Amino acid sequence: MTDIHSDKILIIDFGSQYTQLIARRIRELGVYCEIWAYDNDIATVLEFAPKGIILSGGPSSVTEQHTPRAPDGIFEMGIPVLGICYGLQCMAEMLGGEVSTSDKREFGHATVELCEDNALLSEATQNVWMSHGDKVTKVPEGFKIIAQSANAPLCAIADESRQFYGVQFHPEVTHSEHGEAILGRFAHDICGCGSSWSASNIIQEGIAKAKALVGDDHVILGLSGGVDSSVVAALLHRAIGDQLTCIFVDNGLLRKDEGDQVMETFAQNMGVRVIRIDAEERFLGELAGENEPEAKRKIIGRVFVEIFEEESKKIDNAKWLAQGTIYPDVIESAASKTGKAQVIKSHHNVGGLPDDMELELLEPLRELFKDEVRKIGIELGLPAKMINRHPFPGPGLGVRILGEVKKEYADVLREADAIFMQELYETGWYDKTSQAFAVFLPVKSVGVVGDNRAYDYVVALRAVVTIDFMTATWAHIPYDILANISNRIINEVRGISRVTYDISGKPPATIEWE
Repeated sequence: MTDIHSDKILIIDFGSQYTQLIARRIRELGVYCEIWAYDNDIATVLEFAPKGIILSGGPSSVTEQHTPRAPDGIFEMGIPVLGICYGLQCMAEMLGGEVSTSDKREFGHATVELCEDNALLSEATQNVWMSHGDKVTKVPEGFKIIAQSANAPLCAIADESRQFYGVQFHPEVTHSEHGEAILGRFAHDICGCGSSWSASNIIQEGIAKAKALVGDDHVILGLSGGVDSSVVAALLHRAIGDQLTCIFVDNGLLRKDEGDQVMETFAQNMGVRVIRIDAEERFLGELAGENEPEAKRKIIGRVFVEIFEEESKKIDNAKWLAQGTIYPDVIESAASKTGKAQVIKSHHNVGGLPDDMELELLEPLRELFKDEVRKIGIELGLPAKMINRHPFPGPGLGVRILGEVKKEYADVLREADAIFMQELYETGWYDKTSQAFAVFLPVKSVGVVGDNRAYDYVVALRAVVTIDFMTATWAHIPYDILANISNRIINEVRGISRVTYDISGKPPATIEWE
């Protein structure tokens, strides 16, 4: 079996909003990589044994004291290093060069011209994406200038004898027209990495790891019907067969008809063992009176685990709880190796589990981005419509109902959301958006339904476009489509008098409202 982690690159994170994009681009090249905080010690880095290191961008300035630096010893490891933006400045400063604040900052598109032949850059001119206020004013000994821009005469530098490279621009963003080629040259040509990080190889390793971890034990999986849990179910079913029992919990917070769809896909078509549990009253009872988002998430996570543990006692040798935790979940819960992210929200499959849980966790997708999970799902033979379905949060409608969760609210939201999805499918906008859903607002608004005055609730529609779910822009759905959706919801869903459309980006807003 191919070792998909043998050729790997380490990304040292200085806090850039683009750090996760670097990782995605490297993985798209077939190379495994991880993101670590800048304050990891050199011994840990040596133990990881990367074939190359990328220093990310960041919001700090190396001209100030006590700003981040690369781990001591990085430049004595004898492996290639690529510095991007702040990473370039950090490398230059640490190796004896000079960095100063620029009189002319560059944010946005810029044209870069090649100065010297080198292994990293080959295009004579290229359009790139800049985002910097500092610039390198003196290169360290052994370096040469390989590219320049109008506002950054030292736009790219290289010490080819030591295979150290730095670029002031961001090759990881799509705005840099040859960015993929640049990262490819670094990963493949300079670092000598192969392309073993592929869907088929990831599946093979996932199967082997699951078999080795689980042995003869039994695994319980909370199946929601979403992409992540569905891919975990397919992967583990292939790995351990009848040792997997999926528990599908209808918590009263699912989308319309979702329960029947899940059972049809997995139990009837794939032959997976699925136990369906109606737990609506239990969840809604536990959530009664609770308004705070984090508390709601943790209640939902706790009750899920309680149900799993109750069911596990009915299954001989059940020792594991499998979950569809993916890399963005880990990052947003500040549980990654970076360890620097502020907790924005906890996910029930990362931050809501009790400390005294009896089952051990099995998270085969924990290292993967969403797009990688989708590729694996297709490779495993799951229906394309399921795999390309928009993400659905673990707590379900519990975090799409603002404030206290009530059955009345969930029922209304389900109907409104179903109309929204139907119209998006029929107009072709479902596949043009990355995630879309309705949100229930526990406020009432005056309206006119027929000839009568109405005083009913408000629903907000949310649709975003994103590549990695770390940043997102709101989807510019045509007004006539939005108008039709609004009219249908108000006319067909009893209890709704007004529909709004959310035009917030991420950042500053999160994709989900809670």
